[in-house]
Amino acid sequence: MIRAALTDLLLVGPAALAVVLFIFLPVGVVFGLAFTDYQVGAAQADWVGGANFAQLFGSRLGRNALLNTLTYAAIVIPGSVGLGLLVALGLHGMATRLPRLSALLRAVYFLPVAATLVAMAVSWQMLLHPSLGLANTWLQALNLPGQQWLSDRGLVLYTLAGIGIWQSTGYNMVLFLAGLAAIPSTLYDAAAVDGADRGWTRFWSVTWPMLGPTTLFVMIVTAASAFRVFETVATMTAGGPAFASDTIVYALYREGFVYFKAGYAAAITVVFFLALLALTALQMLLVERRVHYR
Repeated sequence: MIRAALTDLLLVGPAALAVVLFIFLPVGVVFGLAFTDYQVGAAQADWVGGANFAQLFGSRLGRNALLNTLTYAAIVIPGSVGLGLLVALGLHGMATRLPRLSALLRAVYFLPVAATLVAMAVSWQMLLHPSLGLANTWLQALNLPGQQWLSDRGLVLYTLAGIGIWQSTGYNMVLFLAGLAAIPSTLYDAAAVDGADRGWTRFWSVTWPMLGPTTLFVMIVTAASAFRVFETVATMTAGGPAFASDTIVYALYREGFVYFKAGYAAAITVVFFLALLALTALQMLLVERRVHYR
């Protein structure tokens, strides 16, 4: 008995120790720093209680970063999940009739996921250039006015959200394709007997209920990705113009690694972590009851 317990401890111990040292311990340190005014390089730090959180929610820049993140996520989550589902449905149906074209289109849609985000962001900067970019060239060819895609305060966040949808669609497509492949064909045969043999009737009666678990997973993954958007903001706008594209993660980077306000950056991290945890729990509570076909 003791020997078996020691064997189990020997097998589990190294992994458990690594989790404690590299996950739980850093998380505890961040939570502790969030209540101090510690700055990188300082010899000591003073306890400030909830002052960092009050600054985040009370300052205009803090509220602006939170609102921009929520707006970005509200656009990217339904957009990329819905578009990924539509693309997956089309490619899944095409696979039996045009398998080579379906495989080629899968690779094309997945390319943004496999490519480096920073490189893709630079490419988008060139495409959206106000005078030399291809986007405004096409608009002018259609006798439409060009846009300041990345320098217009009212447009920049929606431009980044569109790029976010483009980045996430390919990954969501792959997940939905896996979910579609796992649906038994016998269910479609049974639905056809009951009259649900084509189009939306077949989708709503069989496909959509059976994609419930996949949809929940896709929503959680997409939400996590949307709320931690950083690369495109840092590369393309640096939070500008006039903080119009500032997000919570970029604010965390700016405060912690540019201004070296480690305590305030830790408070932003705590808020971000709790918000993402609450969103995931809410999604599971509201959607989990409907994600299994009964």
